[in-house]
Formats: sequence, C-alpha cells, structure tokens
Amino acid sequence: MERGREDASLTLRGLQNRSHEKIKLRKRKSTLYFSTQEKNARRRGDLLGENIHLVLFTIALRILNCFLVQTSFVPDEYWQSLEVAHHMVFNYGYLTWEWTERLRSYTYPLIFASIYKILHLLGKDSVQLLIWIPRLAQALLSAVADVRLYSLMKQLENQEVARWVFFCQLCSWFTWYCCTRTLTNTMETVLTIIALFYYPLEGSKSMNSVKYSSLVALAFIIRPTAVIPWTPLLFRHFCQEPRKLDLILHHFLPVGFATLSLSLMIDRIFFGQWTLVQFNFLKFNVLQNLGTFYGSHPWHWYFSQGFPVILGTHLPFFIHGCYLAPKRYRILLVTVLWTLLVYSMLSHKEFRFIYPVLPFCMVFCGYSLTHLKTWKKPALSFLFLSNLFLALYTGLVHQRGTLDVMSHIQKVCYNNPNKSSASIFIMMPCHSTPYYSHVHCRLPMRFLQCPPDLTGKSQYLDEADVFYLNPLNWLHREFHDDASLPTHLITFSILEEEISAFLISSNYNRTAVFFHTHLPEGRIGSHVYVYERKLKGKFNTKMNSELSEIN
Repeated sequence: MERGREDASLTLRGLQNRSHEKIKLRKRKSTLYFSTQEKNARRRGDLLGENIHLVLFTIALRILNCFLVQTSFVPDEYWQSLEVAHHMVFNYGYLTWEWTERLRSYTYPLIFASIYKILHLLGKDSVQLLIWIPRLAQALLSAVADVRLYSLMKQLENQEVARWVFFCQLCSWFTWYCCTRTLTNTMETVLTIIALFYYPLEGSKSMNSVKYSSLVALAFIIRPTAVIPWTPLLFRHFCQEPRKLDLILHHFLPVGFATLSLSLMIDRIFFGQWTLVQFNFLKFNVLQNLGTFYGSHPWHWYFSQGFPVILGTHLPFFIHGCYLAPKRYRILLVTVLWTLLVYSMLSHKEFRFIYPVLPFCMVFCGYSLTHLKTWKKPALSFLFLSNLFLALYTGLVHQRGTLDVMSHIQKVCYNNPNKSSASIFIMMPCHSTPYYSHVHCRLPMRFLQCPPDLTGKSQYLDEADVFYLNPLNWLHREFHDDASLPTHLITFSILEEEISAFLISSNYNRTAVFFHTHLPEGRIGSHVYVYERKLKGKFNTKMNSELSEIN
C-alpha cells in the first residue's frame, strides 16, 4: 500500500512540474498564419506582383530581343512615331500627309519626343541613342505586358498553365518580330494585355473597371482601331454588370471624358487647332476606305494567310487549345474571331493589324501544352526551334538593307570632308527607309513621295508611280543640269540596269552595297545600292531648296 502511494505521489509531482514548462507549438506554414511583417518581407522580393527573378528575366529577354531585331517591317514604325518626334523636338525633318490631314494623334510620338528632349537637354542626343532608346523603352513596356499575361493566367488557372502560356508568348516569332518596334500596333497590343489583366474575367483577382477602361481608352486615342477587339469584351462586361448605370456614369464616362480631353489638348498644342483625330482616322480608313490606295486583299486573306502566318507553328496548338479550354475563355475566342471578321471587311489588310489579338491566342496554345502528355517534349522542341529560326531570320536577315544604308548616310553627314555640298536622293518606293530620326543631321535629302488622292481624281498617279513608269526618262527630265544632281543616289538593285545610262552619263559610281532580302518582288530588289558622284565646286541648289521647304 505504501509503495503504491509513493508511486502516485511521484506521478502527481511529475505532472505538476510539466505544467510549469513552456510548451512549444509547431509553426504552420500556411499563408493564413503569416504576420504582416512576414508578408511585407515576401513582397520585397516581388516586382510587378511577381517573383523578381521572373520579371528581370523577361526584361533581359526583351532587351536582347530589341538588339536582335535589326530589320525594317513597315514604314509606320518610323514615319508615324520617330520622325514625328524628331520634328517636334529638333524642328526639322519631314511630316507625311497623314499629319497635314490631321489623321494621327501626337499622343504616341509625344512619348518619344519626351525621350528626345531629355537626351537633348543632357547633351546626349547622338544618332545611336535617338535610334535605340525609344526601342528599348518599347521593349520594357512589352516585358511588363508579358509579366501581366503570366500573372493573369496564374490567377485564372494555376502556375503550370501560366508557365506554358508564358512560354508560348515568349517564343512567338511574330511577337519577337514586332514587340520592340515603335509601332502604334505594338503599343496597342501592350495596352490590351495590361488592360486584360484588370478586366473582369471569371476567376480574376485583379479586376478593376477604372484601370482597364483607362488603358482601353488610351489605346483608342493612340490607335482608334483598338475599339475593334474591345467591342465584344466591353459588351460582355456591360451585360454581366448588375449595376449598369453606375458602370457607365461612374466608370466609363469619366474615363472616356478624361482621356479624350487629354488627346484633344495634346493635339491642340501641336496642330494649332482643335482636332478630333480619332474621327478623322476612322473616317479615312473605315468609312471612306481610302486605305486601299496602299493595297487591297481578298476578304478571306486574314483567315487564309494573315492569321496562320502570325501564329506560325503555334496554329495546331491554338486549334487544340480551343477544344480543351473552359467556357470562361470563350469570350477571348469570340474576340479573336470578331477582330478577324471586322478587319476582313476592309480592303487594305496587313499582318500587324491583328497583332493585338495574338496574346489571346497564346492562352489557348498554353492550355494545349498543359494537357499534352506523351508528346510534350517533342512538341516543345518543335515549337521553340521553329519559332527561333523564324525570329532570327526575320529579325536579322529579311529586309535589313534599308536600315543598314542609314549608317552609310550618317557617315556622309559626319565623316565627309565635303559635307556642305553633299545631298541624298532615295529612289525607292516611298518611305522605304527611315529619315532624319536615323541621321540627326541637316543633310539635304529627298525621296519619292506617294500621298493618296484626296480629291477624287481619276487615274491618279503619285510621284513614285510616275517615276517607276519610266525611271530613265524621269531622271533626265528631273535633273536637267549638273547643278541639280544630288551627290548620292540610293536605289534597290533591281533598278540598276534600267537607269545605267543615266548613271554613266552623270558620272555616278556604285560605292556601297547592302543586302536586303532573299525574296525580291516588284519594285523591291535583293540589295540596296549607293551611288556617289563627285561635285566640281558647285553647291546643290535644288536639294537645298527642298530642305528649306521641309524645315
């Protein structure tokens, strides 16, 4: 009995001693249990709401992308942005007919004009910086859009789907080809992706009506056709919104009024009068359909050629993803089809017009890759390698001569002992090359002009058309004496045989050759030729009088 009591007392004492010890609880790793300080510490490692390493990788890739695109695509990447910005800041250069007719807004060129002004004030406005800084700025904006697309898909699905959508976006050859160019279509695409991040898609955690509508409105004032892909998206939002009147009165109308007022004020400053350029743009391109002056295509072109080409080898994955994707992505597919149908109604068609819906297609491509099992590795290798080839070829080889020749013109301006008497005549289809934004020197230059007929004349021919009807006769008629001859001629190789008599009689020698394309056609040759003529003490009065008109 006594031994039993001793054991009981020892047990009781043990329990009493344990009651005085501190009990250590296991820490939970769930985010529900994170303190505010721990959450803030985690956020410090983020940038744009994502892992900083992912963001820096995307920025580095787009900067590399920028430097590996050394070819020309369309004239608008210079003539509707950099040339306008150069004229705004340095007060010389050339503005195309769109600006005299007030079809374009100064909002987009103002971004690059601001960069030029800062460089000028710092005394760093060298021609190379004027060329590359705007493109690097566009590359950074495209990187932000890429990250936003990844973030959106992570919210809507999971990290695996987001990763494959991100992969498809980064390895798209057409995105690589366009996303660092100073095109309004590129800015429209960037704003569309970021706006989609805030759009009220089912499952999104970042929806914000004011933010997304502000970005859509900004895209509209930069390029009015941005309203086309956003029409079904805005209509869907309006139909699903329970407080429709509140959405219109407190979100859409204030945002629209603010952005349109901003556009009106910017254009009032630079045009010198009140102008609604968005209406002029839509009137010219849609209502009057005068864009056909620059070429027309059959109605089915976007479905038979345009869309398959920009998708490239992503096409089978896009079709597969359309069958697999959940119903909530149907609105994105509707937007793609709607955009293709609307643009198909216009006679003038270009690949870049449908570029803003290409990221929508990457959502379906990524969904396809997520659900591939047995053939995933071969599919990824095929997708990456095929797009890598197209990206490098179009970025480094195809249509590079018209840019390379600008470096030769820079040497004429900066390294020529006879600079004061030098002059340039570009005998190519109009706007084939950049202009003063890529020379940054008051060198007398001239090119063949091609404004459309805005008066309704029948059988209208612009200067370039008249030239190509009979180049030799045109040259003899235009340059009737030695004093009017330019010191340098720039042409495509395809023209050399036809004007050889003029070159010999005027004492021009070919001094430089630049490769342009493996696919010459029409007025575009495989190489760009530079011819030089030595002046005999006479200043070129004709070319300099034209420069004074430009200024």
